[in-house]
Amino acid sequence: MKKSLHAIRTGLPVVCFGLIQASALAGEPPVIAPAPEPASNGDWCEWLGNKPGTLYKNSENPFIQEFSVGGRFHWNAAYLSGDDTSGYKFSDSHTEFRRFRLNAGATVFNYFTLKAYANMVFDTTNRILAAPFGGGKVRWGYHDFDQAHITFDAKKAFGIDSVDGLSLAYGRLKNEITAEGWTSSKKLLTVERSALANKVFFGGLPTGSTLSVSKGAWDFAASIYSTDALIPLGGNTEFIGGWNDGLAYRGSVGFAATDNFRLRWDVIYNDADFNSGDDSLFRYKWVTSLSSEYSCGNWGLVTDLVYGDNGDSGNGVLNPDRQGDFWGVVVMPYYWIVEDKLQGVLRYQYQGSEEDRGVRVYSRYARADHGPVVNVGQNSRGNAHHSIYGGVNYLLCGHNLKLQAGLEYEWLNVPGAGTDGDFSALTTWFGFRSYF
Repeated sequence: MKKSLHAIRTGLPVVCFGLIQASALAGEPPVIAPAPEPASNGDWCEWLGNKPGTLYKNSENPFIQEFSVGGRFHWNAAYLSGDDTSGYKFSDSHTEFRRFRLNAGATVFNYFTLKAYANMVFDTTNRILAAPFGGGKVRWGYHDFDQAHITFDAKKAFGIDSVDGLSLAYGRLKNEITAEGWTSSKKLLTVERSALANKVFFGGLPTGSTLSVSKGAWDFAASIYSTDALIPLGGNTEFIGGWNDGLAYRGSVGFAATDNFRLRWDVIYNDADFNSGDDSLFRYKWVTSLSSEYSCGNWGLVTDLVYGDNGDSGNGVLNPDRQGDFWGVVVMPYYWIVEDKLQGVLRYQYQGSEEDRGVRVYSRYARADHGPVVNVGQNSRGNAHHSIYGGVNYLLCGHNLKLQAGLEYEWLNVPGAGTDGDFSALTTWFGFRSYF
C-alpha cells in the first residue's frame, strides 16, 4: 500500500488539480480567536477577503459544484540571546521562509469534498538537524504534501435530520489536539505555537479516517490513524500512507456553553509497537487535553491543560530519561486595542515531566547551532520548561494579511547538565502572515 517517491511525484499535478474544497470535519473546529471581517481598507482587502481563489461555482452542475485554489505565505525573523547549560552565553539572529503552501480543492457529486495542500518551500537554514534534513538550504518548488483528504457529507446524502452535521473524512489529516493545535497557522495569535502544543500536536499529519457528528451545542469526532511515519521522520511516504504499521486512536468532544464560551476535550492513544518494526509517528503513548475559549467584548482568554505518557521503547522512546509522564498548562489572554485591527496577546506556558529529559524547548531558533561551543540542541531536554510571551498583531486585512511581533522569555531545568543545569533564552519574534 505504500507508494514510492517516484510514483507520488509523477502523480502530483493530477492530485493537486483533481482534489478540493473539503471540510475535514463536520462543523467548524474551535479557533483561538474568531477571524474578524476584513476591515474596509480599499479594494485590495475586499478582494482578499472574498475568496478570490474560487474559480468555479455552480450548484446546478451534477458533477462539479465548486473548484478553488488557495495559498499561504508565512515568513519569520527572530533575534535571541541566552545562556546554555554549561554557562556559555550566545546570541543569534534568524530569518526563515516558514510556509509557502498551495492548495486546490473541489466539491463533486454534491456529497464529496476534496482538498490537497502542497508545501512549496523547505527552509532548513536554522534547524539543528539541517544537514540530514536538507543541508541547511532554502529549497523552492514542490517538497511534500501537507493535508490531502476526501470528505463525505452523510447528513446531506442520506437526508438525516436528527443531527446538524454528519461526515466521514479519509486521507492525510491534521492531528487536532489542544486549542493551539486546532487553530490554523493562518489564525494563530502568536508567531509560533507553544512548546507544549508542539509536543502533542507536532504537525505529523497522519493518514487516517475521522467520523464527525454535531448536534446543537455539541460536536464529536472519532479518528483512527496509521502510525506510518513520513519520509523526513524516517518513514516511506510523503502523500497518503499505508496501514502496515501500528494504529493510533483519537476522540474529541466539544461543547459551546454559550456563544462566548467553549470547551473541548481531546485524547489520543498510540498502539504502535516500535520494537516489532512499526513506525511510531506519535512519539508518546497517550495524551489528553482540556481546552477552553472565552471572549467578552474586546477581551478573550484561551487555556489548555495537558497530561500524557511519553511511553517507552515500544513507542520509539528509547532513552529511559525521556520516558514517563508529562503535563503542562497554557494560559493565553488577548485584548483588542483597536477593534479588529490591533490586538495584544500574552501567553504563559509550563510543561513538566516525571523523568529528567521528558520535555524540551521548542524546535525553532533556540535549539539551533549557535557556534562551535554553544549547541543548545545537545541539552534542550529537561524536566521543567517555562515560557512567557507578550506580543501584538496588526491585521491589515483581517487574518488574510497581518504582521505579528512578540518577545518571549523561556527557561529550562536540565538536571545533571553543565555547571548550573539551566538553559534560558530571550527571543524577539517577527512574523508576516498572508493567505487567500
